[in-house]
Amino acid sequence: MKRLKEFFRSITPFEYFLWGGGILAIVLSFFLCKNTDYLNLIGSVWGCSTLIFLAKGNVAGQVMSLIFSAYYAYVSYTTHYYGEIIICLCMTAPMALAALVSWMRHPFRGRSEVEIASPKPLAYAVVLVISLPVSTALYFVLKALGTENLAWSAVSMLTSFIAVSFSLLRSPLYAAAYAANDVVLIVLWSLAAAKNSENISLIVCFSVFLFEDVYGLVNWLRMRKRQKRSAA
Repeated sequence: MKRLKEFFRSITPFEYFLWGGGILAIVLSFFLCKNTDYLNLIGSVWGCSTLIFLAKGNVAGQVMSLIFSAYYAYVSYTTHYYGEIIICLCMTAPMALAALVSWMRHPFRGRSEVEIASPKPLAYAVVLVISLPVSTALYFVLKALGTENLAWSAVSMLTSFIAVSFSLLRSPLYAAAYAANDVVLIVLWSLAAAKNSENISLIVCFSVFLFEDVYGLVNWLRMRKRQKRSAA
């Protein structure tokens, strides 16, 4: 409870604006699109909140990511985006669990804030090299399953794998990779919205996520500088 209070005290007015504005946009789009799936609304608001915790480097964000993965897998199942289900259950959730362990083992001076790393270029290169065969193999799995919008689903798998890998490395570039994934998801759900207007609310949801992930990148770079000055 003490750490939770410290977290809310650490949030800046801009972060409250980003958080509150994102939730407002999600709620308005949900009702304007006459969506009746309230699990969709709850999950979107949960995801918006999760990204604020992650942008602050708070360990609780990884726990929240695990819960969001289950929600998003359900939404993807209802629209036959099997690639997104595979990403959530077989990739994002297990690696978010690994990232949680990594973040818990590397707190910054005993706080709930993670100690931000500066991985060497080789670490980034290894992730990129591994991501290509993994995504290629999963592409053929998705093709066999008859996945909707196969090409975009494959790109989503690639960007997601890179993002969760960078999160495991405690690198600020995790947010850049997730921002790229948000763009892909906006395209995916735009295609789904062409068939069902209720999916417009998910376009708004991932647009909010895009803004939050861009902020996450900026804030992590700022936090890393602060942590280095403090350590010095």
